[in-house]
Amino acid sequence: MLTLKQSPYDAESVEQDDLKEYLAFTLGREEYGIDILRVQEIRGYEPVTRIANAPDFIKGVVNLRGTIVPVVDMRIKLDLGEPVYDQFTVVIILNIAGRVVGMVVDSVSDVTTLKPEQMRPAPEMGSALDADYLIGLGDLGERMLILVDIDKLMSSPDMGLIEKIAA
Repeated sequence: MLTLKQSPYDAESVEQDDLKEYLAFTLGREEYGIDILRVQEIRGYEPVTRIANAPDFIKGVVNLRGTIVPVVDMRIKLDLGEPVYDQFTVVIILNIAGRVVGMVVDSVSDVTTLKPEQMRPAPEMGSALDADYLIGLGDLGERMLILVDIDKLMSSPDMGLIEKIAA
């Protein structure tokens, strides 16, 4: 438990180590968050080159400055309905375990800083996203972020994109 000191300067320096930043994005009606340190860049959606026999959720690949990047559509992966590609659709370029992967989402809203007291454990219930891939929930008052362990999700066997990350 973090205890705050009386001086705002002391409290800020103590809290700084515990703060985590998350990139907030939407899929359907839900808002998700991933560790900002995994995000390499954010790009507008552009057509991809399809790969034969790839799972439906792997849209294809793009050439990103000489690097061939697989692109995963999270709406298809999480079975959240038919994706619609519009001016808000973006590809979040992630760097996970030395591999570069693109993730298509409906939109990106902001970067949010969460304190430990704003983090809630994920509830036990059936959801599109397996609880193994959830860190918890970020309580932002009016907003609730579903915090995703993007390393675990992208390295899961059903994705087949990244070898298992050493624990």
